[in-house]
Amino acid sequence: MSAKRTIEVCLTPALIDLYAIENSIVVVIDVLRATSSIVYGIDNGAKAIIPVAQVEECLNYSDKGYLLAAERNGEVVKGYDFGNSPFSYTKEKVAEKTIVLTTTNGTKALHLAQRRASQVVIGSFLNLQALCNWLKTQDQDVLLLCAGWKDQFNLEDTLFAGAVVRELRKDFSHFDDSSVAAEDLYNLAKDDLRAYLHKSSHSQRLADLNIEEDVKFCLQLNICQAIPVLKGAALVALTD
Repeated sequence: MSAKRTIEVCLTPALIDLYAIENSIVVVIDVLRATSSIVYGIDNGAKAIIPVAQVEECLNYSDKGYLLAAERNGEVVKGYDFGNSPFSYTKEKVAEKTIVLTTTNGTKALHLAQRRASQVVIGSFLNLQALCNWLKTQDQDVLLLCAGWKDQFNLEDTLFAGAVVRELRKDFSHFDDSSVAAEDLYNLAKDDLRAYLHKSSHSQRLADLNIEEDVKFCLQLNICQAIPVLKGAALVALTD
């Protein structure tokens, strides 16, 4: 294993062009709620989740028997099967199914990462330990890409990035300042993530939509083992 692996945190997709990621694993993070729902769906047996950039692109798959999921500004787009609430990704609903998904922030970050990264995987608090255990075994640099909110910094994704940095600190030799800041924020928040995130703007947006249970669900630690990985156009369960 290389002793010179680096880990960096990109605090918003607007900054991704500043990073050399051609030989890196990129972990896409959108904990409230896209990547949490993706992890939960794959863990519950979804065959694949296809991320698309625009709502209209979902309709290209309408005749294939797939579930269509579209979210904008925290709400389900009218006429689609569901949005990105984790409660829509239960085993009963998604096992052996393919879902086509578009969200405000998460799927955009995925497509930006896909253009240049060596590999793209999905992270959330739900699969934190499984993800970190796997990253420890990979002989590649890692970029933690926070989806943020409409290209702006957000707290929740940065906290998760900090949790990963904290877990991997002994296994990587270089951390950028964004990693240091993310880990410091996580150390401040880790004893009660929900209480800390009451400060966050997106938490307030979701509260206004009366989906507090989604937020609580997404902040659970290590209830999933699946690591979704982007293979071609689809996210599937990592098997190696």
